[in-house]
Amino acid sequence: ASSNFKMEHLTGASLVNKSKSTVSADEALKDAEVIAFYFSAHWCPPCRMFTPVLADFYEEAKDGKLPLEIIFVSSDRSEDALFSYMDEAHGDWLAVPFDSPIINQLKQAFSIQGIPTLIVVKKDGTIVTTNGRSDVERKGISAFKEWSK
Repeated sequence: ASSNFKMEHLTGASLVNKSKSTVSADEALKDAEVIAFYFSAHWCPPCRMFTPVLADFYEEAKDGKLPLEIIFVSSDRSEDALFSYMDEAHGDWLAVPFDSPIINQLKQAFSIQGIPTLIVVKKDGTIVTTNGRSDVERKGISAFKEWSK
């Protein structure tokens, strides 16, 4: 899969957590070997079905001390919708802020056509898979081993 994605898209960027605190992307990702970008929105029913599955996956990864981070890239229609969706269903991961230009940069870099989409990259920006969603649904936590090869 060709893409124009570079990890530099996130250099110096701010991310937000569920409690609306800001965290620097550099700090949040410093120990991650694998980063998954979760393109999703509350208004999308397949997203609402997949998000809890991904949240369980993330929790299991964290319990196992796996060097994974997930970043939510929202297509929600308002900041309130973004935070209520995070609050209701998401894992304890970070999100690109609602009004950030990085949302569109990432959508373009990865040529996002529809949601939910889970794009998995190595920390150097190399794309591992553009179909992380089916990996998570079919393989569960063993997907991580494949991603981190």
